[in-house]
Amino acid sequence: MIYVSDIIDKCGGKLICGDLSLPIENISKDTRTIQEGDIYIGIKGTNFDGNLFYQDAFNKGATICILDNIDESSISDKYLSKTIVKVDDTVKCLQELAAYKREINDIPVIAVTGSVGKTSTKEMIASVLSKKYKVLKSEGNNNNQIGLPLNILRLKDEDIMVLEMGMSSFGEISNLTRIAKPTIGVITNIGTSHIGDLGSRENIMKAKLEIIEGLNGPLIINNDNDMLHNNIEMIKELNKVITVGINNKSDYMAMEIDGNNFIVDGDKMESPINNMAFIYNSLISYVVGKLCDVDVEKIREGILDVQLVSGRLEYKKLENGAVIIDGTYNASLDAIKSSLEILRKEKATRRGAIIGDVLDLGEYTRDIHREIGRALLESDLDFIVTIGSNTNYTDEYLKENKYDNWKHFAKEEDSYEYIQKLLKSGDVVLIKGSHAMHLDNIVKWLVRW
Repeated sequence: MIYVSDIIDKCGGKLICGDLSLPIENISKDTRTIQEGDIYIGIKGTNFDGNLFYQDAFNKGATICILDNIDESSISDKYLSKTIVKVDDTVKCLQELAAYKREINDIPVIAVTGSVGKTSTKEMIASVLSKKYKVLKSEGNNNNQIGLPLNILRLKDEDIMVLEMGMSSFGEISNLTRIAKPTIGVITNIGTSHIGDLGSRENIMKAKLEIIEGLNGPLIINNDNDMLHNNIEMIKELNKVITVGINNKSDYMAMEIDGNNFIVDGDKMESPINNMAFIYNSLISYVVGKLCDVDVEKIREGILDVQLVSGRLEYKKLENGAVIIDGTYNASLDAIKSSLEILRKEKATRRGAIIGDVLDLGEYTRDIHREIGRALLESDLDFIVTIGSNTNYTDEYLKENKYDNWKHFAKEEDSYEYIQKLLKSGDVVLIKGSHAMHLDNIVKWLVRW
């Protein structure tokens, strides 16, 4: 347990009013969802200052407010009976409190990073471990400098934590691993996500390998990923490594693959989804389960019982009989290719794809969106819809290669009626694009139709 006094000791905070002995539990940064007894932390964002909402937080039942931008003389007498702590930087305070909570809780922590598949792998690992332990896992993809500390601070009586680590620049995973001090690390792959920020896949790999800085245990990596495979000796010099793979000789290999089924280390396993990406996810989850002494049959159950996060390859059947594969949460070139592999295996009257822009690619925008066009053509689709501005390069590739059954829209809201008329009974369509493209609105429109 940590207390208000720890904010003073660990974060250099100042008690403006209230009780130093109150426990720090259930921290929220959003007054819209705050519950009775929660602790509110005011964070200044790009478009608003959360410090300004502390009165709203107290009115909704918060017991403590942690703030970094408040005029003490402006506090109304009605709130002086509450507990208010002022710190220099609320984000830094959040991180230091999480680091301290991790320090005083000596439990296993599994940290998952990678360009693609972080969230689904995290969910699968947590599902496997939950067959034996009480598990705290990252909510959704709360994996950044604010989200990960909030997840750690939710820890109560759980036996083990499974945390997702995301990044868009150097130093971010370094800080997250310093806070979380993982006992098992996972890198699912190195792709092109955030290549516009980091400049190359080599730099993406370096940023992901920062996980080793706080790691006290083995690093599990996908040995079939070209970047990780080609640099395996260098990585082994940095940390103990456990490899998984299908094609390259690895410590744990998926053998005799038949659809969803495969054998690893003599054990029969089954992936919940019939595609190679999920076999890799299953391999990693199998290894983590073994390292944490979960029975093999329970590992198998956990892999099959995984519940994927909304918008990550959810199947939704429309009233007219068409089926949507909802991959709208986010996208990258590798994720689109993996999702198209799933689509190709579906039994359908027609197969189609609705693809939105992939963002944050910088100078690689044109090349990657043309590569998306190539992947779409290789999938032998009956129809394609592209949405955004970057996908103009995808259209360019389709046109050059004589594909003519596609339609382009600048914005997702312009596409609703066309897509509604397009989809027929027996169709299976993949919908995928970067989160900021709001393709989830297309799904909402179609599901209510």
